[in-house]
Amino acid sequence: MVMDQQSTSPTLSVRWIRRYRAFFLILLFIIAIQLFLAYKSVDIENQPVPLQEEPEDAAQLRQAQVTERSVRLTADQLGFEPDCDINSKEAISALTRAKTTDCRKHIAQIACAIQADRFYATKLQSSCPAGNHTANVSLGCYRDDKDTRLLSGYFTSFKTSNSPSACIELCLQSGYPYAGVQYARECFCGYDTPPRQAKLPDSSCNMKCLGNIKEICGGYFAMNVYETGIAKFTAQVAATGAPETQPRVRIAFLLTLNGRALRQVHRLIRAVYAPEHVYYIHVDARQDYLYRQLLELERKFPNIRLARKRFSTIWGGASLLTMLLQSMHDLLESSWHWDFVINLSESDFPVKTLDKLVDFLSANRNRNFVKGHGRETQRFIQKQGLDKTFVECDTHMWRIGDRKLPAGIQVDGGSDWVALSRPFVAYVTQPQTQDKLLQSLLHLFKHTLLPAETFFHTVLRNTRHCLSYVDNNLHVTNWKRKQGCKCQYKHVVDWCGCSPNDFKPEDWARLQSTASKSLFFARKFEPIINQAVLLQLEEWLYGPYTSEYANLHGYWQSLYHHEDVQGAHSDLTRTMGESLMRLAAHQARLEPLQLLELTHYLHRDQYKGFLVRFNAQQRNTSKLLQLETRVRPVQLGKLARNARFSKRLRNFEVSTDYDQKEQVARNFAKFLGPHSELLLSYTYQGITDAQDAAHSYNLTLLWLDPLGRLQDFNELHVEESQTDVINYSKTLLKQPLTPGIWTAKLIGRTAIYAQLKFLVAPLAFDKGEPLATAAAASAVNAGIDLSLPDEFELPLEWQQHVHNDDEHFALREHILANGQLVGHQLHRWIDELVSKFFQLRESCVAQPANALPGLPLCQDTSWSSLAADPKSDMEALLKR
Repeated sequence: MVMDQQSTSPTLSVRWIRRYRAFFLILLFIIAIQLFLAYKSVDIENQPVPLQEEPEDAAQLRQAQVTERSVRLTADQLGFEPDCDINSKEAISALTRAKTTDCRKHIAQIACAIQADRFYATKLQSSCPAGNHTANVSLGCYRDDKDTRLLSGYFTSFKTSNSPSACIELCLQSGYPYAGVQYARECFCGYDTPPRQAKLPDSSCNMKCLGNIKEICGGYFAMNVYETGIAKFTAQVAATGAPETQPRVRIAFLLTLNGRALRQVHRLIRAVYAPEHVYYIHVDARQDYLYRQLLELERKFPNIRLARKRFSTIWGGASLLTMLLQSMHDLLESSWHWDFVINLSESDFPVKTLDKLVDFLSANRNRNFVKGHGRETQRFIQKQGLDKTFVECDTHMWRIGDRKLPAGIQVDGGSDWVALSRPFVAYVTQPQTQDKLLQSLLHLFKHTLLPAETFFHTVLRNTRHCLSYVDNNLHVTNWKRKQGCKCQYKHVVDWCGCSPNDFKPEDWARLQSTASKSLFFARKFEPIINQAVLLQLEEWLYGPYTSEYANLHGYWQSLYHHEDVQGAHSDLTRTMGESLMRLAAHQARLEPLQLLELTHYLHRDQYKGFLVRFNAQQRNTSKLLQLETRVRPVQLGKLARNARFSKRLRNFEVSTDYDQKEQVARNFAKFLGPHSELLLSYTYQGITDAQDAAHSYNLTLLWLDPLGRLQDFNELHVEESQTDVINYSKTLLKQPLTPGIWTAKLIGRTAIYAQLKFLVAPLAFDKGEPLATAAAASAVNAGIDLSLPDEFELPLEWQQHVHNDDEHFALREHILANGQLVGHQLHRWIDELVSKFFQLRESCVAQPANALPGLPLCQDTSWSSLAADPKSDMEALLKR
């Protein structure tokens, strides 16, 4: 029996293996794949991980796909003959998207120079003292340890290009004094000198480099260590307290301004003003209103001056650095005496008094205050796009390809808000021709994204001024990256960038925390978004406001001024303003003459409408008057009464210019025209009860034009658990839109949850000129095309919401006829529509000498733009 079992056992094993050998083979194959992936993952994990760049818009992606198929551009396509056959896909993409021939020539010229390797310096020499560190000096072979790395600052793996020189270059660029190569492919960087007890015989490092087989790159846990030629960098620690003997410093405040927030600019100047300091103001070249208004300050204040050489600065653009350097140069050429320059924008505000700032800087004379990125340098380079070439033209930053940064220098950067000493400003703005380092860095950063965030830092780290570097730009910034990193600048730059959020009362604790720190400014503040936090901050710094302080909670911001340079961007605003002027004058039984200004008005951070100021004349007399009327925009909404979803729907409105960062549509006046890019925004007040919160809604938003046709639709998904979430939905409508009354319907499968009627107003102007012919009017005011493709089939459940063909035809003829109107007939059509969606609330008279019965003087109201506003009263500074 025993013998039988022994004799049959091998037979059973073989039979069992044969039966399941397929499974064995599959198992072995899976194990082999896992081992291979585990091996590869070592390299993957050791590589620096770039932050994922968000995709560009659909048009750019399509263009990128085209450029991959067509590697060459012809002279006919470009409009000129380029100097070379451009082979960079990114450069080709930029060339196909650039609108002007001059811009395309500029891009092509730089792309060809880069291809010829004659555009950037390949190596630069730092002049920051290095102590006893000598570049490329080998310290020998050292033992490494898996748990306690010999050089622990940074690690990467070069699969095919590792060599001592490549590793030294990378470590030097990242600011490390030591570099080490190991295991043929690995590169380590560190700050600390390797210990003597870890020294190994040179023969222990015996693996050939993957990038150069003639060189040795360490061994198995054996590392060849080199000096990079720089010393360990340590930022200076700022002194605190005011010096007793030295004179107090004088500050040049460099205000770089954009937008129309004049009163906030005045408020900022008041907060940092003193006669012994100077204020140099650069206003963006496109901002005529702000420039005109601030120019008046020069006559009254000898220490305030506006830049005459102005730049159009875009987010991330090289022009921003050019503007800063030019403004600093102007300050040096002026007769003013100053010791520090601090750049501020209209979104900055002090968190300490001016005296405390002066005391602090007086104790830190000749130091330079910048804020570093606070992360690993290679990750910063990738995130910042420093390894890319950018070209600015056509008010856009075009990415045209990869680049290698010059060897021999440390790369640094962080914030573009700085406080720089006069000696350093003189160095960067008045470079000597023999200073190759500075000249090369100026050229490098001229083609760099966000150059002001890296130029001053990098120059400081690599010149004799390196010992004056303080890692503090005196600012606290309100970063909320989940909201602020939404690719909101992709229309002006081939990159995805982030922007800080506005401070609000819920952020007060962060402002309070600056009291014990060497921080003197905060950003960002926008009173049109929230003024309450500014009032709270001012009272914290200067004491409470008195109860009789006039219009403490009011805020005014310009929307339009008749002296502005007219153009396509103001056609809609001017059309709406003049229509409302006519309606207000008619209500007051006056003849309208001239639209002067439109001004937003808010009270306690609630939008109360906009103010229309205009000249008029009494009928049958020659008496001239100036009036201002407050207007409230209205959109005619209707919610389902019994629907659970509708009861929690708030702020259901159509607008444009949605700011994802602040979660608000910045078109406060609700001016919508044929060229507007419509969107719908709403707030849904969800519930927290776990059982009820499980409910969700799949909804459809229908966009119906004045003919009752479906022009677009959006699918929306809303969860009950979303509490007070602001949502928005954009359209893809063919322009020009058909003027008239549009409808947005939010529907489910069987019900209408919400409906909103809104106005797309006809235009009375085209590129700043009144429409004079029927053909010109029809081009902008008779848009009747369908946005949806011809093959689109309307679902049966949607057909009840649209007009039938007979209704379309009847309305079509009416709209075509209206679309050709000009002159008084056009004005009557516009006024009829505008009167349905804008309410005239109250009016006042600007001049006391021309009072009208029943109308108050504007200066005696709380809402008029002519009412007292001591918060931004610059005249009060002259009385100090």
